[in-house]
Amino acid sequence: MPKIKTNRGAAKRFKTTGRGKIARRKAFSSHILTKKASKRKRGLRMPTLISDADIKNVKRLIPYL
Repeated sequence: MPKIKTNRGAAKRFKTTGRGKIARRKAFSSHILTKKASKRKRGLRMPTLISDADIKNVKRLIPYL
């Protein structure tokens, strides 16, 4: 059976945690930051785990991560 190609865009966006879960960065933190509260911007800096609904699709994109 042939190897599966890794989607390079997805590989740059997702990282695996020590326990094997998939982490991602949060959106809405690149521009128009003046109207966003400091508390909200602080929260956007921290990575979070992907939702359970997306795990299957992301694992298909990055099979060897």
